[in-house]
Amino acid sequence: MPELKVLISRDQIASRVAEIGADITRDLSGQPVIFVGVLKGAAIFLADLARQVQLDASFDFIGVSSYGNRPSPAQELQHGWDSTGEVRLTKDVDQSMRDRNVILVEDILDTGLTLNFLKRVLLGHQPKSLRIVALLDKPSRRKQPMQADYVGFAIPDEFVVGYGLDYAEQYRNLPDICVVPRPV
Repeated sequence: MPELKVLISRDQIASRVAEIGADITRDLSGQPVIFVGVLKGAAIFLADLARQVQLDASFDFIGVSSYGNRPSPAQELQHGWDSTGEVRLTKDVDQSMRDRNVILVEDILDTGLTLNFLKRVLLGHQPKSLRIVALLDKPSRRKQPMQADYVGFAIPDEFVVGYGLDYAEQYRNLPDICVVPRPV
């Protein structure tokens, strides 16, 4: 594996997560919330964000998978990967979302396909409100319109790992967001 380059440092992440937490605390002013993390990539972000929100909060998790013939990790790194656009639920939430303030927590907003699918699923649970927070936003890859209510960082079209994001299930535990250089 080539040497990784830090794109966003752990200090920058911590500072921005604290700002987002303060925004959520202000926007929901004393109301309880339930964070719904998208497995697996958002788990670290959700944990840090939940500790920054000064509200009565609980959390749950949801899982999805995209259809399509995924290339090998090396091919994905070099050429990228686009799913067929079909997203399926692999794990639904465990508790009722009805009449609750739900905050969907995602690691990266990329094509918009997954978040549009999850938004429909969660709205079907009839929450009081639904807000979306994404640590990273890669607008150059958008295939469907989607905007998060809270965004940590807009990033260029790079293959990134760390802070929950992986490359073939590795590097999730890195404290920084790093760029994996694409082979030439």
